[in-house]
Amino acid sequence: MVSIERLVTSGTFSLDGETFDVDNNVWIVGDEQEALVIDAAHDAEAILGALGQRRAVAIVCTHGHDDHIDAAPDVALRTGAPILLHPDDLPLWHMRHPALEPNTHLTDNQSIAVAGVELRVLHTPGHSPGAVCLYAPELGVLFSGDTLFEGGPGATGRSFSDKPTILASIRERLMTLPPETVVHTGHGPDTTIGAEAGNIK
Repeated sequence: MVSIERLVTSGTFSLDGETFDVDNNVWIVGDEQEALVIDAAHDAEAILGALGQRRAVAIVCTHGHDDHIDAAPDVALRTGAPILLHPDDLPLWHMRHPALEPNTHLTDNQSIAVAGVELRVLHTPGHSPGAVCLYAPELGVLFSGDTLFEGGPGATGRSFSDKPTILASIRERLMTLPPETVVHTGHGPDTTIGAEAGNIK
């Protein structure tokens, strides 16, 4: 039986010379034997505690902002799990981890398997150049990172972001999904594709 667990961790987000306190959603998808970590944010100990004795299949970074990747190297070192990031976000990754490379570069439509379920990588640039979402049709869920939230698109007011690009990504890649698809976001509460259809303008 596949489960989806939300772990909320707290830390900071820094870009363009400013730093903000943030709470992040870390998503853990799997069964009793293995699990996938989506966005290893802030607190490696809490993430390792949530994993327990399960094998970590991979650590998927929905994008390269430091609040989504800061704990990834520590979790990877202690679990042996590879870190996966879209290559377009390597400049952001290297701001936080200048001497470390992700293990694997994510590609659009790549499939990632965990506990017998397939998650499909959707490249959705805009919040950052290499932002991705993960769609699990069997589970009826989308892990949207910071691309789509309750209330509309993710922020585009900082370096490496672009509002027309994120709107195009959401319209073309996300709004074509079934409206009942549950959206598990990078921060804050869940929503659905249908609920956000009117917020994409």
